[in-house]
Amino acid sequence: MAHPIAVALLVALAVAACGTEAPPRPAPTLIAHRGASGHLPEHTRRAYDLALEQGADYLEHDLHRTRDGVLVVVHDDTLERTARGPAEDCSGAVAEKTLAQLRRCDFGAWFWERRPRPALPPAAAEILTLDQVLDRYRDRARFYIETKDPDEAPGMETELLAALERHDLRPQSRDDRTVIVQSFSPKSLARLHASWPELPLVLLVEAGELPRPLDAGLERIAETAVGIGPHRGDVDAELVETAHRHGLVIHPWTVNDTDEIARLLSLGVDGIFTDYPDRFREVCCEEASTPVRDTEAR
Repeated sequence: MAHPIAVALLVALAVAACGTEAPPRPAPTLIAHRGASGHLPEHTRRAYDLALEQGADYLEHDLHRTRDGVLVVVHDDTLERTARGPAEDCSGAVAEKTLAQLRRCDFGAWFWERRPRPALPPAAAEILTLDQVLDRYRDRARFYIETKDPDEAPGMETELLAALERHDLRPQSRDDRTVIVQSFSPKSLARLHASWPELPLVLLVEAGELPRPLDAGLERIAETAVGIGPHRGDVDAELVETAHRHGLVIHPWTVNDTDEIARLLSLGVDGIFTDYPDRFREVCCEEASTPVRDTEAR
């Protein structure tokens, strides 16, 4: 029989050896880009609902402000691509229309113009306000919100924070990731950080515009942000390692090809923006994707 002291020493050595291993990283985050927008019209209830059915961790939203000061969820600053309806209401700049005008537009019909129509004719899709989104999904989703063209809408950040406050979504610390706010505008993020330093922020980076030198640039970003959102083509091992060294998460956009999803996950990115949450789950988790159903929102 082994001597008790020898056994204790072996156990201690085994524990110490295990302790030298790096702790496992959390599972990568699935961010549904404008909802399940590869399957259904972007930024609609049906696209958001399907994204959650397909296992999305976050719903991603783009913010613009109407002429009468309402924050609405729409990607483009103009209406031509995604709105159909009376020209006086459904064309031109979002910022030049009132919410009442935008309510007269169909934000779903465009999606089916070059796609096979579903068995049942799709119902018209209305534009959603930020308040509607936060109210509908408050208890079943996390939110990844982008301030779009914030310098053209002074006060957007203040209005966004007020909406989060109304829906009891103010974080207690930057470790509370129920809401993440992102922007390509460092000024917008600076304004948010000055008002709510506890709010988790992510700086989006245009393709080919990573800060150089990389180490110093990411160190500066980490002063106010918890992460960066680079273009998928700019992500390599050096970027991932440097971001992690500065405590930044890295969430590339927008990744729809399964081989590219696999490449990025193999590099150790912390999450991915995708129009196809089911593809991400298939690659990441080897689970069968959720069938696409063209059903109306509840």
